[in-house]
Amino acid sequence: MTRRCTGNLPAEVTSFVGRRHELAEAKRLLSVGRLVTLTGSGGVGKTRLAARVAAEMRREFPDGAWLVDLAPVASGESLTQVVAGVLGFQDQTSLQMLGDHLANRRLLLLLDNCEHLTADAAALVGSLLPFAPGLRVLATSRQVLHAEGEHVLEVPPLSVPDRDEVAPGDAATRFEAVSLFAERASAVVPDFVVDAENSVAVMRLCRRLDGIPLAIELAAVRLRALSVRQILDRLDDRFRILVGRNPTAVPRQQTLRALIDWSYDMCTPQERAVWEALSVFSGGCSLEAAVCVCSADDLSPEDVVDIVTALVDKSILLRRDRERRAPRYEMLESLREYGRERLAASGRETVMRRRHAAWCHEVAAEAQRRCFGPDQMEVVTWIRAEQPNITSALEFCLTEGGEAHCALEIATCMWSHRLSWTSLSDGHRWLERGLALDRAPTALRAKALWVDAWLMLLCGDPAAAEPLLEQSRALAEQLDDDEQRAGVTQVSGFAALLAGDFARASALLEKALEYYRAVGYRNRIWVSLFQLTMAAVFGDDPRSAALCRECRKMCEENGATWTLSYALWITGVDRWRRGEPEAGMAIISDALRLKDSPGDHLGVAECVEALAWLKADARQYTHAAELLGAAGGIWRSIGTSLSGLGHLAGPHARCEERLRTALGDEAFTAAYGTGSRLGVEGAIAHALGAEAAGGFEDPGVASALTPREREIAELVAQGLSNKEIANTLVIAQRTAEGHVEHILRKLGFTSRAQIAATWSARKEAGARPEEVGVRPEETGVRPEHRGGRRAGTRARGAAGGRPAGPLTGRRRA
Repeated sequence: MTRRCTGNLPAEVTSFVGRRHELAEAKRLLSVGRLVTLTGSGGVGKTRLAARVAAEMRREFPDGAWLVDLAPVASGESLTQVVAGVLGFQDQTSLQMLGDHLANRRLLLLLDNCEHLTADAAALVGSLLPFAPGLRVLATSRQVLHAEGEHVLEVPPLSVPDRDEVAPGDAATRFEAVSLFAERASAVVPDFVVDAENSVAVMRLCRRLDGIPLAIELAAVRLRALSVRQILDRLDDRFRILVGRNPTAVPRQQTLRALIDWSYDMCTPQERAVWEALSVFSGGCSLEAAVCVCSADDLSPEDVVDIVTALVDKSILLRRDRERRAPRYEMLESLREYGRERLAASGRETVMRRRHAAWCHEVAAEAQRRCFGPDQMEVVTWIRAEQPNITSALEFCLTEGGEAHCALEIATCMWSHRLSWTSLSDGHRWLERGLALDRAPTALRAKALWVDAWLMLLCGDPAAAEPLLEQSRALAEQLDDDEQRAGVTQVSGFAALLAGDFARASALLEKALEYYRAVGYRNRIWVSLFQLTMAAVFGDDPRSAALCRECRKMCEENGATWTLSYALWITGVDRWRRGEPEAGMAIISDALRLKDSPGDHLGVAECVEALAWLKADARQYTHAAELLGAAGGIWRSIGTSLSGLGHLAGPHARCEERLRTALGDEAFTAAYGTGSRLGVEGAIAHALGAEAAGGFEDPGVASALTPREREIAELVAQGLSNKEIANTLVIAQRTAEGHVEHILRKLGFTSRAQIAATWSARKEAGARPEEVGVRPEETGVRPEHRGGRRAGTRARGAAGGRPAGPLTGRRRA
C-alpha cells in the first residue's frame, strides 16, 4: 500500500460563493464531534461546501483529508473496499485491517453522497470511530445517517431576496444566489454584470430557482443564447430549460430533472404518493394539514406522520420555524413542481386539489370563529401563513375545479381577517369572480355582496359599494334572513360614517349591534360597537367617552390585543377632541406599538394620521407634515383613498391647511415628501419619536439598512443575542437571525462585534435615539398589552408650547 498523506481533495476550478455561516458552523461541529453530516436537497451545494470545509481544515489533519464519492457505489457490501481503495490499499481489505490502519492516524474522511447507503455508511463509521480516535468523518447526504454521535448541519439554499425586496444594480449581489449567478454568467458572457437594467429579473430568477446552486449554474449557461428575461419567461418549463452541457459532470447533475429523479427513486411508493399529494400545497403546510389532505383509505393519519418525517430526513421537505411548537413543512419550488407533474400523471390531481380546497375552507371558517379572543394574534399569524394556500384553492375552485360556491365560502369567511389578504383589492377581486360565477339566490351570496361592499368602503370607493349593498339588501329580504339583514345594516352604517353622516351611521349601527348582541356574535358585536364609537367621537356625541370605555373593556376582557389597538386609537382621538392632547398622544402611540407586530398597515396609517393632527396642535409643524406624508404613503400602498374615508378626510384637510399656512407651501411639500418615503416601519419609528429606528444619520452605514435592520443593529450593539432580540421585538428567532445575516452582508462585516463597534462609535460621536418614557398609568394600558416595539421606545410628548386652537372643533373638558 502507498499512503499519500496530503489527501485527495480536488482543486477548485470555479469560485466559491457565500456560505460564511455554514462554513463556520461545520468547522465548529467538527471540532466538538467526530461525525458531522451535511444534509440538504439535491443540488444545494453539500459537496462543494464539504470540500471547502475539508480544505480549510486540512492542516489539522497531518494524515490528510480524503474524499470518497459514494454516488457510483451500488451496494453497501463494497463500501469498505471503496474507502480502503481511496486510502491507497491495493488488495482486498477487511474492516479490521482498515481500522488498524486508521488507529494511530489523524485523518479527515469525507464521505460524499451517502443518501442511498445511509445504513451501511452509518455502520461503517460506527465501526471505525471507536478504534481511531484521530479520525473525523464529514459526510454529505440528502438523508440523515442516524449514526451514534452524529452532528447534523442542514445546508440551506443560497440567500435570495424577499419577494418584495428591491436592490438597485449591483447591490443585488449581496444575496448569495445573485452573486453566484453573476459569477457563473460572466464566465459564459464575459461582459455580463448585474446592473440597473437586469437586476430585477436576476433577483426574480434566483428567487424562483429557490437559491439552489445547481439550478442557478444551469440557468447561467443558458445566457449563451438567451437573455435573463427570456430564461425567466421560460422557467415554468424548468426541467427542459435547465439542462447543462458539461461532459465532466455526472449524469444526474447535467439536468435538474435527473437530479430530482435520483431523489424520487430513493423513496418508497408511499413516500412518493405523499410527496405528490403535498405538491398541492403552496407556501408549505403544517403537519395537521398534511394529515388532513394526504390521509386516505390506504394511508392512515399515523402513516402520513411517519412519511412526513421520512421526507424531512430525505431533504424532500424542509422544516421551518424550528423554535415553534408546530413547525411548517415546505418543498423547494423545483421539488414541488416535479411532484405536481407526477401527481397529474397519476390521475389524482383533481381529487387532491379538491381535498386541499376543502381544508382551506375549514381553515378560513375556523379563523372566522376564533378571530376575537385571546389567541387573536395567533390566528392572524396562522391565516397569513396559509394565504398562499388559500389563494391557490380559490384559483382552483374558480377555474378547473368549477366550484365557485366553495370559493365564495372561503372568501366570505375572510371578512373578519382583512389582514390575511395581500391587499383589500385582492379580496375584492376574489369575491367579484365568485359572485360572477355563482348567481344562486342564497344566504352565501347575500353575505358575499355585503362583505365585498365592506372591502370597497375600506378602499375608499363608496360608489362601488352602494350597488353591492342594494343587491345584498334585496336578497336578504327575499330570503327573510335576519343575519344577512344585520350584515347589510352594519355595512350601511359604516358607509354613512365614511360619508360624514354620523347621525344616520349611529342609528344603523345601533340596530345591527342590537341583533348581534341578541345572537351572541362576539366579533360582529365588536365591529359594530367600534364603528358606533367612531360615529360618536367624530360626531360630537356626548356618549363618546362611555363608548370608548366599552370598546376597551370588551377587548381587555376577551384578551383581544389587536382589536384593543383600535379601541386605544379611537380613545386617543376622543381625548384629543376633548382638549387633552398629551393623553391622546400617549394613548395613540400605544395603539401604534400594538399594530407593529401584526403588520396592520391600515391601522398604522390611522394612528400616524391622528398623531400628525396632534403634532400640528402642538406646533411641531415639520414633524406633523412628515407624519401626514407618511400616512399618505401607507394609504396609497394599501390601495385606499383618504377621500373616501370621510370621518378622516375632514380632519386631514384642516390639518394640511394649517400646516401649509404655518410652513409655507414649499416647506410643507418638502416635509410631506420626506414622510411619504419612510415606508411602514419608518413611519412607525418616526411617529414614536425614534427616527430612523435609532437616530443614526451616517449615509455610509445606516442608510444601507432598513429601519428594522437599524433597530436590530442597535440591539446587537447592546449585546443582545438573537433569541433576546426576538423576544424584545416579538418576532421569530429565525427572523432575527435572518436580519443579522442581512446586516452583516450589507455592511461587509464578518462578525457581530463589528456591528457593535460601529454602532457604539456612532453613539459616542453624538448620534442618539430618543427614548422618552410613557408610564402605563398615563394611558390605562396594562403592560401585558404593550407589544410590537421595545418598551423603551416611547413617543415624545407635545412640545413647542401650549396647543394652538382645535383643528376639528373638539370639546374642552
